[in-house]
Amino acid sequence: MVHGSRVQGPGGPDEDTFRWLEDPDSAETQAWVAAQNERSSAFLSAIPQRDEIKRRLTELWNYDRYGPPSRHGEWYVFSRNDGLQNQAVIFKTRDLNGTPEVLLDPNTWSADGTIALAGMSVSEDGRYLAYAVSESGSDWMTWRVRDVATGIDLPDEVPWSKFSGAAWAHDNSGFYYSGYAPPADGNTLTATNHHHRLYFHELRAADCGLRTVFDSPDHPDWLFSADVTDDGRYLVVTQSQGTHRENRIFVRDLHDPVAAVRPWLDNCDASYSVIANDADVFYVLTDKDAPRSRLVAIRLDAPEPDQWTEVIPQDPGTDVLASVARVGDRWVAIWRTDAHERVRIHALDGSPLGDVALPTLGAVVSWSTRREDDDVFLAFSSFTYPTTILRHRVATGETSVWRQPRVAFAPDDFETTQVFYPSKDGTRIPAFVVHRRGLIRDGGNRTYLYGYGGFDISLTPAFSPALIAWMERGGVFVQANLRGGGEYGQAWHDAGRLRNKQNVFDDFIAAAEYLIREGYTSTPLLAIGGGSNGGLLVGACMTQRPDLFGAAVPAVGVLDMLRFHLFTIGWAWVSDYGNPDDPDDRDVLLRYSPLHNIRPGTSYPSTLVITADHDDRVAPAHSHKFTATLQAAQAGSAPILTRIDVKAGHGAGKPTTKLIEEKADVWAFLERVLRPASSPATPAESGPRSASL
Repeated sequence: MVHGSRVQGPGGPDEDTFRWLEDPDSAETQAWVAAQNERSSAFLSAIPQRDEIKRRLTELWNYDRYGPPSRHGEWYVFSRNDGLQNQAVIFKTRDLNGTPEVLLDPNTWSADGTIALAGMSVSEDGRYLAYAVSESGSDWMTWRVRDVATGIDLPDEVPWSKFSGAAWAHDNSGFYYSGYAPPADGNTLTATNHHHRLYFHELRAADCGLRTVFDSPDHPDWLFSADVTDDGRYLVVTQSQGTHRENRIFVRDLHDPVAAVRPWLDNCDASYSVIANDADVFYVLTDKDAPRSRLVAIRLDAPEPDQWTEVIPQDPGTDVLASVARVGDRWVAIWRTDAHERVRIHALDGSPLGDVALPTLGAVVSWSTRREDDDVFLAFSSFTYPTTILRHRVATGETSVWRQPRVAFAPDDFETTQVFYPSKDGTRIPAFVVHRRGLIRDGGNRTYLYGYGGFDISLTPAFSPALIAWMERGGVFVQANLRGGGEYGQAWHDAGRLRNKQNVFDDFIAAAEYLIREGYTSTPLLAIGGGSNGGLLVGACMTQRPDLFGAAVPAVGVLDMLRFHLFTIGWAWVSDYGNPDDPDDRDVLLRYSPLHNIRPGTSYPSTLVITADHDDRVAPAHSHKFTATLQAAQAGSAPILTRIDVKAGHGAGKPTTKLIEEKADVWAFLERVLRPASSPATPAESGPRSASL
């Protein structure tokens, strides 16, 4: 690559030729970003289908989208986007059948929608709303407080919060939240985040009301979150170590003014989540001695496992107990079965009482309920079933639709099939295949294969207007449920992390081979995509098997596996990836690190690397260095482009206009570059072979 006076080219792991791109504020990096965006914009805007795709995406996105309502005192609170609003609006109402009032409208905060609502919590009695504001997609948040009845903000402003919710004290004196000290060097986007603290913000305090409730100076990598039990008696502090599944639980008696936060479940040997309590008996969802999770009752004064009482046992088969809530005198449980979900009601002793009737094979995107209520609101979704809010009355077993959107497409035109295919080592991997009915499996279909495979996160069926636009144009969408995720519990996660990480890439490559073998598609028509850890997935697979794919779209990916731990919260990912400073881990990481496995003189598939200038979760340097190295190494004629969004972050809070623009670019890019082998690319499609700008 020629850039100013520098002559650049791909190097080995110790050379790191493009490390200068790690500085987002340098004149050289900014010039490189501007030149790359100019190049990709010229390529994408010249694609004839792009405007048509964008128009259709806009039509499909233009529908009412609701979140499940939650009750607080006399108020119900819920979100609604009337279609093309950049941000969802928060409404309040005393009557769910009445006319709601606007409580909070983030669309008034910025003309371009890049200032977003990042979190919110309503006080127990419904008097106050604590809400967090984030700018340009950053993980940094500032908390503010609004009087729910009047809609007027209090003077309180709480900055430097990150990876946090808000938990109200039941006397409305304030709320608990987590955050960091401001970066000492002022570099908010790349500075490493250590020493998370749990704070209490006292309302209307003259000194800003900030006081530390809990921290651990000796453990800079501990993260804290807080909750207050339904009876208001206990503060429950959950401590995690980075993204480890294992955690600790600490408890403080809020009725005792001199009580300290004290350790309770302190072995850090499993995952623990407090669901509810009856006085000093706590109900905890855990995978301790149950890799697919169970619900147990634990007394505060007897936390040893041999003193626990099992309430809902682990499923004897392969189902995972994903979530539990206490509703009246019942438990409502979400069970995950082969990467889709069902909802089951259990008696207080754990015995099953029956399943909630759901519309189709799908998953619960979100839900809300309160212990003292009789109903639970479920946001249910599937690939061709737009997210619908169901209201289930636990006492009667009645399920009704509270809000169901009308989207401008014909659901019956599409079909979803779950398939199972063997990975390299013979492991049976599930995947969902979605397309128009009557698809001819002759290898001639453009196909977008999507995956994640990490951090115990499960990919379940979910609706996206972008996928409808892709499939209406003849595309096939495939979502593979790779090891490393949480689809089958702890063992599934462990099989795809640390020294087992290669299994994830093998699973994804095997999915591609299955789709070709079964006639869904062929290499020239097959694209792979994924974001964040899924961006790593795409980068690893396209560098390991560049011959297998027609195109690749790695988004906001972790692509430099030797330096990921040096930016913002990257150190927390060693639980899944390993520690680059450990020689043994480094050897494993180097074998699959996308950046370090680019080989000069190799023909790589057409690639569109996606990142954003305000991504402080996965630093854009990952994508920049990968792009520059790939462009310099490319021996074939396929284009290597990057799309660097401005005033955007890792993805949360991205305004609707930006979502539509990005998807229009991705789908247009894939329509241009995915061509049957017999269809030669035009010179405009081929693009330059190197990164010279």
